[in-house]
Amino acid sequence: MLIGEYEGKLTEKNRLAIPKKIRDELKGNVIVSRGYEGCLILLDAKLWQDLEKTINAKSILSVSVRDLKRFILGSAFEVELDEQGRFVMPTNLLEYGAIEKDVYFVGLMDWVEIWAAEKWTAKLKDLTNNATDIAEQFLKKNEN
Repeated sequence: MLIGEYEGKLTEKNRLAIPKKIRDELKGNVIVSRGYEGCLILLDAKLWQDLEKTINAKSILSVSVRDLKRFILGSAFEVELDEQGRFVMPTNLLEYGAIEKDVYFVGLMDWVEIWAAEKWTAKLKDLTNNATDIAEQFLKKNEN
């Protein structure tokens, strides 16, 4: 199961090592793409196919579907891991994620988010400050 929070570091050659615990859960090829709130997403081939199916189930006539495809699919890269679980991070994704050195990998069951350390610290602070409200909103939306 893809869960937990792990620290990582970008090397001088823009290589990033996926933590072993996460790497052990990912099967086959790995895809990295833009995510939301300024993070990147990391998925294995099966999870990526599930995401593609979900997106492709909607009509291309919808502007939001086209924009979603542009945002997620248009920025996706299939990356090769070396024997140490490292891959070269594409430059455009480094820029989007504002990743310079320190990162956090955050496992969210179906995918992994990669955050620049400063962004994750700010996001986590916001989540912590609003955890009760987030839980209440979730419950209200799911009561039926």
